[in-house]
Amino acid sequence: MSNRVVIGSQWGDEGKAKIVDFLTLEADIIVRFQGGANAGHTVKVDDKEFIFHLIPSGVMHPNKVCIIGNGVVFDPKQAITEIEDLGAKGIDVSNCILIAENAHVVLPWHIACDKLKEERAGKDAIGTTGRGIGPCYSDKVNRHGVRVGDLLDEGELRPRIEAIASFRNDEFKKMYGAAAIDPEPVIKEYLEYGKQLKPYICDTVFFLYESLKANKRIIFEGAQGTILDVDHGTYPFVTSSNTVAGSASCGSGVGPAAIDQVIGVVKAYTTRVGNGPFPTELTNEIGDQLRHIGGEYGATTGRPRRCGWFDAPVARKAAAVNGLTHLAITKLDVLDTFKEIKVCTSYKYNGAEMLNFPNRLAVVSACEPVYETLPGWECSTEKCRTWEELPLNAQKYLTRLSELVGVKIGMISVGAKRDESIMMDMS
Repeated sequence: MSNRVVIGSQWGDEGKAKIVDFLTLEADIIVRFQGGANAGHTVKVDDKEFIFHLIPSGVMHPNKVCIIGNGVVFDPKQAITEIEDLGAKGIDVSNCILIAENAHVVLPWHIACDKLKEERAGKDAIGTTGRGIGPCYSDKVNRHGVRVGDLLDEGELRPRIEAIASFRNDEFKKMYGAAAIDPEPVIKEYLEYGKQLKPYICDTVFFLYESLKANKRIIFEGAQGTILDVDHGTYPFVTSSNTVAGSASCGSGVGPAAIDQVIGVVKAYTTRVGNGPFPTELTNEIGDQLRHIGGEYGATTGRPRRCGWFDAPVARKAAAVNGLTHLAITKLDVLDTFKEIKVCTSYKYNGAEMLNFPNRLAVVSACEPVYETLPGWECSTEKCRTWEELPLNAQKYLTRLSELVGVKIGMISVGAKRDESIMMDMS
């Protein structure tokens, strides 16, 4: 089996966790390489539902190693909560989770700053999850950060937290009129987190290096989606990290030559959480119907997702910047009851056709979707397990999506459960 990157190819929430969970059957190691606890990955196994924000979703399988890579901004409190929740549900993670000692740590100032900035922005707010992700990445780049390894040593942790407290509390007072945060309880609290997490913390770069030499099979699990990438997305309405496949190398310490496949996960339609342009958004009863049938509410925030038809320019952008080798199409079953289904094949901008997703926010906001209408299949796909079992119109719809994006289909999901999947050509 190849080493695979699984990436979101729209605005996030594409169902990456289920795809990773399924592909983990053929893997040894699963690595989260960017993002933070703003990600919400949902996996259903039998009658149980698991929601992960930090721990890779492959933890549901025995004898797998799950790594939180150095590119993740790490919330230790959230990680401990997830570990305890797994234990309460009968899943022992004592020997299967590793945390990069050089990953940066989300602190109370980051969460407070995130919320204060959003409140101050008002109608111009980006729509973050308020989990402190952006401010943590900002401190990382500005060299004000605390790293996971620092939680194991008060001599390292104390001066770093005191330095952050000094400038962040000054910022809170002058810019927001907000109360200061006392660094002493934070130091005590985070040293305790370090004690609890010590068995999991290590140099994950050399663990992965030795694993590759031993021919171990690795899946790199992305968070959010391509069009939320800080460079390639609808800036400034983006997340604070690089969500694209190239980030798998930086965020794990594994060289790019080790990566063989890049699987782009796309819904059979499109959704977006938060503010920013969304060309195919449906603010009518069809959008409401997609949201209701698809259960389109954020796993992290519970916010209703904005819904629309499949957007081929978005997926083509994902194919270009990620170097997609395969598509994994999810939630096909959500479209089972529609008599007609539309697909955005291109945009109209200033009277001209535009095939590719533009970089400039003003241009994206002014684009009008150009639709092609396809017949629905009006029957259930939930029990289909092969391509041949799919209704003919569903086959035609999927084939058209693949043609428009220019990437072959490797996998199709027809339900939330692990076995509700159709495997295609993954070579």
